[in-house]
Amino acid sequence: MAYQALYRVWRPQAFIDVVGQEHVTKTLQNALLQQKTSHAYLFSGPRGTGKTSAAKILAKAINCEHAPVSEPCNECAACRGITNGTIPDVLEFDAASNSRVEEMRDVLDKVKFAPTAVNYKVYIIDEVHMLSISAFNALLKTLEEPPKHVIFILATTEPHKIPLTIISRCQRFDFRRITAGSIVNRMKLIVEETGVNCDETALQMIARAADGGMRDALSLLDQAISYSQDRVTLEDALTVTGSVSQGFLNKLAHAFQEGEVSSGLEALDELLFHGKDPARFIEDLILFYRDMLLYKTAPNLEESLERVMLDEDFRKLAETIQVEQIYQLIDLLNKTQQEMRWTNHPRIFLEVAVVKLCQTEVKPSVSGDSAPIGQLLARIDQLESELQHLKENGLVPAAQDAAPQPQKQAQRSSKKVFQPPVGKINEVLKLATKNDLNLIKANWGEMRSSLLKSQAALLNDAEPIAASSTAFIIKFKHEMICQMAMNRADFLEAVTSSLLKLTGKRLQLLGVPEDQWMPIRESFLNTQHSEDGTSIGGESVKEEEPHIAEAKKLFGADFVEIID
Repeated sequence: MAYQALYRVWRPQAFIDVVGQEHVTKTLQNALLQQKTSHAYLFSGPRGTGKTSAAKILAKAINCEHAPVSEPCNECAACRGITNGTIPDVLEFDAASNSRVEEMRDVLDKVKFAPTAVNYKVYIIDEVHMLSISAFNALLKTLEEPPKHVIFILATTEPHKIPLTIISRCQRFDFRRITAGSIVNRMKLIVEETGVNCDETALQMIARAADGGMRDALSLLDQAISYSQDRVTLEDALTVTGSVSQGFLNKLAHAFQEGEVSSGLEALDELLFHGKDPARFIEDLILFYRDMLLYKTAPNLEESLERVMLDEDFRKLAETIQVEQIYQLIDLLNKTQQEMRWTNHPRIFLEVAVVKLCQTEVKPSVSGDSAPIGQLLARIDQLESELQHLKENGLVPAAQDAAPQPQKQAQRSSKKVFQPPVGKINEVLKLATKNDLNLIKANWGEMRSSLLKSQAALLNDAEPIAASSTAFIIKFKHEMICQMAMNRADFLEAVTSSLLKLTGKRLQLLGVPEDQWMPIRESFLNTQHSEDGTSIGGESVKEEEPHIAEAKKLFGADFVEIID
């Protein structure tokens, strides 16, 4: 007899053998025992999760000679005939290759005839979403009111392509992706029954590469058994799946962490020399850092890890790396993956990405910097109040109470108050116009979106309030944020460069806290005595004389010239 693939030999023959779909099998078993089966079912879900197998098991159970039963006996003539495909009353119809309305009508013409060998005719239509609109219309009426001896079971991987009129006439069951642990347990049973020696790490690698499909896992296992000699090892599994070993990924991640460019490039050359696919490699690397992020933020969710196994090297590496750095690494890898899709030289993009990853520096977030400062200042205020309370009650020793004033002054002096550049702000206010301010406001949102997250966060509670042709003023709600922003050279350069691209002007940025803005503005207005009025941000301080306004209204502002 010719050799059969593992997924065919070990195809489930009973509901108990369907792995990871207990929510479906339990419902069907209860319906069989209570004799409340429907005339139409829709099985939807990813490939290789047991949809067609469950349909054939249901067909056997409902036609079993011992019915009603929760499991087919697989021994009576009906069960054996359905398993072998010799009973014509159970028809498996492939909609992918028979999508036209003519094929569907040939099937439906035979629906009205009674079954010849079993109690129910069962029509299993696989990949039903491939049917044409005419074929769906032909199926619709029969599906709504079929004869009592007919059951339809529709299977699909894309239920959104099926008309709602079809779905509403079926009982729908959604098959889930099978977890890696369930796939490993099933493969352990298979290798024990077949007498194959296999490392558990190899089974875990195959299960993760199968992406939730049992058929894919058994196909990879079959391929790994054929490739191996006496025992299926982890290296054999890596070869047949095209994946990269975790030891190699750990080594590469150490190179990124230590900034060793030469070590990273050597590892990449070794990878490509062994024929690994660059696209698969960068996908494995993204999943590696994704699993590291999940491990750091939710270490109890081990089942959600897709790529890695929690060995000692991985745990140590996860402890040393910061979450912000993982975000940056994943972002850079994702951009490289998108660029590699449209090039004939993926190696170049990989090498550039490796160099960038080795040179990546952690950019601290604003919230992470400002929160401890605010907490520290609040703690200082609390300690000062507690100390004052102790002094008032006479609980402080005389040696400490001898010179309390210098200590308070020293503590107060540690709080540096931000001093805005009042002279430069006044110069901007003298030349400020409404058009210049509107130009800044029009490009404000686009400018913020072009900044890094840590830089854009500084502008969350800030807004432009005045602008001239050479500079503009930003008002910050909090003095501490204003001081942080004005002391960061990279922030000032990023904002200036972004506005230069958007407006064509290189504008100087001046910052002022909200509580200091009004005194500066009032002081500026009090010092201005020009006859034609002064404007701040385009708003006139002195109202225009009535006869001048009337002249501009009659003849237009462009044709009126005012001469003192």
